[in-house]
Amino acid sequence: MRPDSNQGEPIMPKKKNLNPKVQVWIDARKRHHLSHAQVQMARELGLNPKKFGKMDNRDQEPWKMPLGQYIEHLYFKHFRKEGPDVVLSIEKKARSQKEKKARKRQAKLQHRQIETTDKEQSKVSPP
Repeated sequence: MRPDSNQGEPIMPKKKNLNPKVQVWIDARKRHHLSHAQVQMARELGLNPKKFGKMDNRDQEPWKMPLGQYIEHLYFKHFRKEGPDVVLSIEKKARSQKEKKARKRQAKLQHRQIETTDKEQSKVSPP
């Protein structure tokens, strides 16, 4: 046996380096077999993904709705529409937020550089 083998442990794919809050939603989507739209609806409703196990207990409590249908039911009850207007996966949403943050950081750096050069020029040449 190779020394670097994981000796019977299941091989798990590496998780992307994401915000832990976002990663919880990704894990809940996979664990409970939810669609991207259902996850987005649950987020807009303010549901806690850590509590989905209680709600998705249809095998032992057959009177309960499946979790995906329950989220859709709550969303319709609250917003009076079938689903969100634009559906984005959590990964895409996290990526766009990261890009937006990088753009803002870059603009802030450029603005600071412009201010410092203006201040240096005003100190060097008197009016």
